[in-house]
Amino acid sequence: MQSIEYKILVNMKKRGRGKEFFASDFSAYGESKSVSKALSNLVKKQVLIKLATGIYYYPKIDKKLGLGILYPSLDTVAEAIAKRDKARIVPTGIYALNRLGLSTQVPANYVYLTDGSPRRIKVGNGKGILLKHTAPKNLAFKNDLAMLITFALKEITQERVTQEHLDRLKYVLQQVPKEHILQDSKLMPAWIKKLILKLYE
Repeated sequence: MQSIEYKILVNMKKRGRGKEFFASDFSAYGESKSVSKALSNLVKKQVLIKLATGIYYYPKIDKKLGLGILYPSLDTVAEAIAKRDKARIVPTGIYALNRLGLSTQVPANYVYLTDGSPRRIKVGNGKGILLKHTAPKNLAFKNDLAMLITFALKEITQERVTQEHLDRLKYVLQQVPKEHILQDSKLMPAWIKKLILKLYE
């Protein structure tokens, strides 16, 4: 009879390296305690890396350049959590500014708004992911860029928007048709909608 550990290993190899896994992905192989023990054994054997509680990584290893283990980004981990929980997430705070090139500051914690469960997830080296609950209507945007810009500008606030911010946003918006962004105009504060319209002129 094949062990739970063996079954998990076969499953991971089929999916390939560089993938995140959750303990719940292997619930069909046995009771949660048995699955957790099998995953812990694979971590001890350095087959798997434990990213956070209940989150594991089958590491991708760079041998050409000798970089060793290529860890997933916090963004990738957050997206995996959202997919598992069937929830939506959107970057906010300093991370949203960083994503748009409006700030060079790299946050230690990536903050997202979500319509799923709020939580804080520690992901090694003092880094982490903070999921803050928000009403589903706040995430009802059809265009991801429109949503990201809206939350980034809310973080900056109307009074603190600089010409440098405007120049960067103008460049970003040139990549997307005006009608795609403005289909979400009803979800934007009036000042943000006005600013975006001006940047398209």
